[in-house]
Order: sequence, then C-alpha cells, then structure tokens
Amino acid sequence: MANRLSKIVTRTGDDGSTGLASGDRIGKDQPRIAAMGDVDELNSTIGLLLSEVLPEAVRDALAGIQHDLFDLGGELSLPGHALMSESHLVRIDELIEQFNKDLSPLREFILPGGNRAAALAHVARTICRRAERSLVTLGQKEKLQPLPVQYLNRLSDLLFVLARVLNRANGGSDVLWQQGLNRD
Repeated sequence: MANRLSKIVTRTGDDGSTGLASGDRIGKDQPRIAAMGDVDELNSTIGLLLSEVLPEAVRDALAGIQHDLFDLGGELSLPGHALMSESHLVRIDELIEQFNKDLSPLREFILPGGNRAAALAHVARTICRRAERSLVTLGQKEKLQPLPVQYLNRLSDLLFVLARVLNRANGGSDVLWQQGLNRD
C-alpha cells in the first residue's frame, strides 16, 4: 500500500473519465460511478458521526461498517468481482437485533433529529437509501450481485435504530411526528 497511493494528482480524470480497478476508464457520469460516489459519501458521513461522543458499542459497529463500505466500493470498482458475503448481512442483522432489543416499540413516526449524533445517524440513513437506489439503477443496466443492495437496505434500518439509541444515550428521546401540527 505504501506506493499504491504515492501520486494523488494524476490529471487522468481531467477529461471527465475515471479509472476502475479493472483498468477500464468510464465517464464520471455513469451509474457505476454515481453508486461508488454515494457509497463513499455514506462512508464519509459515518466518519463524521464517529467524530461525536458515542457509546463504545455504537462506535465499534460503525467502525466495522466503514470497512464493509470499502469492501462494497471495491466490489463496485471491479465489475464482476464479489467482495461482499453473506457474513456482512448476518452481522448487520445481529447488530439491528442487539441495538433494537432495548428500545420501546414505535407507535408513531419519528422525525429525523434529536441530539447531534442522532441527527447525523439520520443523515447517514438517508444517504444510505440514496446509495441503495443508485445500486438498483446500476443493476438495471448491468448484472450485479444481490448482496450489496441487501446490505445497504439493512444498513439503513440499522442507522435508524442507532439514531434512536443515540437519542437515548444522550438523555433524550425520539422526536415524534405530530400529524397536522401546523394545519389551520
């Protein structure tokens, strides 16, 4: 890895193309690059969330997810190569169960917000949903493995649960939607 990223400015993308791990060059406006960018944005947002004061279990889960998202990005950068596995899904399912078990059942929709960490988890959740949509779009044009879409679908659920956990960890609660609050 020491020499792999030794030159950051290459100017090869100045023409609007970018290189895949396969060595192929494609336009930066292609669905594959949009999906890679959405996954990268999600990973960066999780990195921002990790800069907050978090319970250790949440911190550990998010750190692992960042590595998963690099696996996903690697899979997207090398068409036809699978880096995501069933174990990625199993771990996300286990995390959802672990964090959700102590939360009260929802009887109302909640608004994204609460404390800063919870709000950032909601932002990450919405970016995750966009990344999922990007992968679905890419899958309509090219053959993809099903695991990446499944992973992002479940990750968005986990991020929702983590937002609720983070509100409670900081002494707050969910912000409940009040239907028709501002209706005349």
